[in-house]
Amino acid sequence: MTINPASFVLYCRVSTSRQGRSGLGLEAQRSRAHKFAADNDIPIIGEEIEVETGKGSDAMDRRPRLLAAMTMARKHKAAILVSKLDRLSRNVHFISGLMTQRVPFIVAELGLGVDPFMLHIYAALAEKEREMIASRTREALQQAKARGVVLGNPRIDDARQKAGETLNAQKDARSSNIRPLIHQLRQQGFTSLAAIANELNARKVPTARGGQWHPSSVRNML
Repeated sequence: MTINPASFVLYCRVSTSRQGRSGLGLEAQRSRAHKFAADNDIPIIGEEIEVETGKGSDAMDRRPRLLAAMTMARKHKAAILVSKLDRLSRNVHFISGLMTQRVPFIVAELGLGVDPFMLHIYAALAEKEREMIASRTREALQQAKARGVVLGNPRIDDARQKAGETLNAQKDARSSNIRPLIHQLRQQGFTSLAAIANELNARKVPTARGGQWHPSSVRNML
């Protein structure tokens, strides 16, 4: 079944530093989705950006921008467009819940010709694949340990240095994800540093250290 919506509401989600390196960063998502919309001659009438994890039983409660995207899509009889299925969620039960919302979801990498029911299948296959990869990884580590291989870095100072470098890289990646969100807030009328800080806190977007936003921290981010 081919879905032919008159317009799209674009939804992007970023949550971890790994996403920037794996092509799932914000700009990569937007670029892929806008190209898909242009290729199909369907306008994008709105855009919502979420900086949040997709895990947990209360994942939907922590995804206010997804709820906003669905509200906009219902109002304009549009479809929600995402670049990849896992930008909605990696959990098949979460995907199943979305399919009951009476809002069509289009995944750019799958195309317009995918029946919405098939999103359940793709999500289930992806979930099973992740479980198999995790299981094989655990088995490989156990076998290596049994052969006497020392797992991890035996040099504590070196390990600490690498941990610090990783933490800094994660902070830099998170900053690159949050800056576009601040830009979006400015376009929506949140022009002062205090207004932006309050809105980020209202959306439960933590700072790089996991704390609350203040005008000074917004200024430092910019």
